[in-house]
Amino acid sequence: MHVAIRGLIAGALASLVVCAAAQTGQSADYPNTNITLVVPFAAGSGTDGVARVVAERLGTHLGQTIIVDNKPGASAQIAAQFVARAKPDGYTLFMTTNTSHSANPWLVKALKYDPIKDFTPVARVGVLPFALLVNPSLPVKSVQELIDFAKANPTALAYGTPNSTSLVTSETLKHASQIEMVSVPYKSSPQALTDLMGNQIQVYVADLGSSMGTMKTDKVRTLGVTTAKTTPLLPGVPAIGETIAGFDVTSWNGIFGPANMPPEVAEKINDALQVVLADPVTQEQLAQAGFEVWPSANPQEFAGYVKEQLALWGQLVNDAGIEAQ
Repeated sequence: MHVAIRGLIAGALASLVVCAAAQTGQSADYPNTNITLVVPFAAGSGTDGVARVVAERLGTHLGQTIIVDNKPGASAQIAAQFVARAKPDGYTLFMTTNTSHSANPWLVKALKYDPIKDFTPVARVGVLPFALLVNPSLPVKSVQELIDFAKANPTALAYGTPNSTSLVTSETLKHASQIEMVSVPYKSSPQALTDLMGNQIQVYVADLGSSMGTMKTDKVRTLGVTTAKTTPLLPGVPAIGETIAGFDVTSWNGIFGPANMPPEVAEKINDALQVVLADPVTQEQLAQAGFEVWPSANPQEFAGYVKEQLALWGQLVNDAGIEAQ
């Protein structure tokens, strides 16, 4: 009996060694085929623009094609669930934002994924500044004038919410300035921007990636950026915090894999991204897409950042009085 048990144990250990060796071999060979980069927002969104630049440059560096796969809907939940269920071999990656990993856990009651347990953090890529836009027919040219107008006309304004950053920023603005606006949900940023130009909505907190071209026209008016400080991407545009003390809502962007992805694969992707994002050509391409490069040093640093942002967004949602749906 003891001999049989010892045999079983030895066989199990041998199998584990073989599996570990096979996994190590696969990781060392990574990547040896195409990689899919899932994006939780529609084509034309800010994250999509960043993903396409990064996919092309990173794919060249890794020697494999990286295919961008847009899976929009349900505030990034559809894409997040898809990636969480994918094989953790490094061939399905997730370029996402604070929407899926910082805000949804506080905004969605029955979230079907865990932002920490179900994913392997690979690298922070940077931040995507947002700006407060209004339809130019509104008689306002500053954040303070918008607040004054809203107080004088409490039923006149509607704002678009295609993502959590737009929602939380708008609700934070409402709460901090004690104004009323009606929320209008959208499936995508481009549609919200179109309706702002058409005056179906009057206010929209937009990502620079999908709106910067329009912001250079007279079809919308830009009142301020949502970050604590001004951004070089929008010279001359003040931060909302200059009017509302302490106002700071920053949208971050990063890459994840499914949980249990081999650490050496995550490290290899992160190392490659460091090189790609340090390239002035890549930085210029991303700046044109309304994006500020800010890579994490390694996957471990990014993992810590994700946990910090999860707590921070919980506070933002709570302070704004937003109830989970």
